[in-house]
Formats: sequence, structure tokens, C-alpha cells
Amino acid sequence: MPSSPRPSFIYFLAAFAAGCIMAVMTHLNAVVALYGSPMYASWAGHGCGTLAAIAILAFLHFRKSGAEGNAPKAEKIRVPWWGYLGGVSGAATVVAASLAVNSPLALSGAIALGLGGQVLFSLAADQWGLFGLPARRLDLRDLSAVVFILAGSVLVIMSGGAQA
Repeated sequence: MPSSPRPSFIYFLAAFAAGCIMAVMTHLNAVVALYGSPMYASWAGHGCGTLAAIAILAFLHFRKSGAEGNAPKAEKIRVPWWGYLGGVSGAATVVAASLAVNSPLALSGAIALGLGGQVLFSLAADQWGLFGLPARRLDLRDLSAVVFILAGSVLVIMSGGAQA
């Protein structure tokens, strides 16, 4: 099996930043859920996200239309039906995380277990080539990484960092 090229350092920074932003987002959604409900937190979070996306798209559209002039239009790309499930899974994530953060797990325990779930599903997606990903064979390093992540999650939760 040919090896894939090593990613640039900027991708490591982007992934790390995304993880930090997800932790902040999880906490803020949990605060909204504490004063309302997990469903309200999901609606509020996705409503604000929709408004932000519209503003960004409008900015990019006006910026792009002024710079392009008479450039040819890009051809339409068909998104697979399952591509839209990201919105459904995002809403479910907000509800589940809001419940978990507002429990004795607290933010650290919820994030640690969430990371474990992300890695487990990602490995399954890699193994079976789910959602159009290239299939890749898992090895002992992959499985040991999951064991270490789950063991770290247990340590975070049991060490008192996740007590109410």
C-alpha cells in the first residue's frame, strides 16, 4: 500500500485550532442549555451559525464578484445525499454534548469521551471507506491510540476534574 504524503504544518495547526474552538463551542452551547434546554441550545447555536455563514457568504460573494469581472462560471457539482447529514449530526452533537457537559462529566470529561468517539468512528470510516473516503487498513498503532485516548478519558473523569 503506497504511503500518503505528509501533511504541511499548517494542517496540524488548523486541526489543533479546530479542537480548541470545539471545546469553547461545547461549553457555550452547554451554558445555553443550562438556562434553556439542550434542544434550545441546538436551535440557538445553529441559528447563530446560519447567520454567520450567510454574512460570510455575502462578504465572499461581493468580494469575488468585484474581482472576477467576466470570468467563466464554475460548473455545478452534485453533492452526495449523505453530505447533508453533517447538519443532522451537528445538531445531535450539540444536544448530546450539552447533556454531557451539564452532568458530573463536566467539560473535560465530555470532551475527552467525545474525542474517543471521534477517533473510533474515524478509524471505522478509514477501515471501510465510509462516505467516499479511501479505505485504509488499520494497524496496531491505530488500536493502541484508541486505548490510550480512552484510558486518558478515564483518568480525566476519575481524577476529580469531572466531579460536580
